[in-house]
Amino acid sequence: MSAVAPDSIAELADLVARSARVVVFSGAGISTESGIPDFRSPGGVWTRYDPTQLTFERYVDDPDVRRQSWQMRREFFDAAPRPNAAHRAVARLERSDQGLGVITQNIDGLHQEAGARTVVEVHGTAREVMCIGERPLGGVPDGCGFRADHDWVVGLLDAGEADPRCPGCGGLVKSATVSFGQVLFPEAIAAAERLAGEADLMIAVGSSLQVFPAAGLPMETITSGGRLAIVNDEETPLDELAAVVVRGRAGEVLPEALKAYSG
Repeated sequence: MSAVAPDSIAELADLVARSARVVVFSGAGISTESGIPDFRSPGGVWTRYDPTQLTFERYVDDPDVRRQSWQMRREFFDAAPRPNAAHRAVARLERSDQGLGVITQNIDGLHQEAGARTVVEVHGTAREVMCIGERPLGGVPDGCGFRADHDWVVGLLDAGEADPRCPGCGGLVKSATVSFGQVLFPEAIAAAERLAGEADLMIAVGSSLQVFPAAGLPMETITSGGRLAIVNDEETPLDELAAVVVRGRAGEVLPEALKAYSG
């Protein structure tokens, strides 16, 4: 990749300075510099686990799939990812008077760990587990409402319980993430759409803007009269609609573009 054009970073900084209600929309590219490969990366999680075998339906039907899923989550947490400079820059902006919040496709919780307060996780979080009920149908979790920190299930697995169950109703327990074939959490989508519609600037960072419905959120901002800025290594389908496009890695671009937000 060529060096980031300084002029484009300056354009982004100026656009942020002239905006009153800023939302950051982040994808996998913001976390790759924390050691979390995206789905397409060599050595990424899907080179070791077949996503077609880890669907919501198969998770419900097959205890072997559930065991494989817990092992995948173990690998994620064993890697001990930490927020990088891009997460920290976003958190400083989010805590400013201009920041409305962060919408993320990521499940890693790194925005919150970096200090962001309002974070909408459209694909859920790997840091918690939830009851999905005994036999949820149609990709819709149907649990009793039980949720716990991921460490709770790790303790049970370490104690030899191969297929942990909900302590409240005996239903299946799953990572509080959206699996393939699972319906998105409607409250998260509603919150994301609300933020996107209120923003006069959305900064889309590290997202291919190809995974829907989340990738449609920048259009919520544009159709509501706001502007879009894109920070990404590669081209996206929305580049032509953006007020500013910065081609580069989030960790290189955001700390410089948002250096005015040091508090």
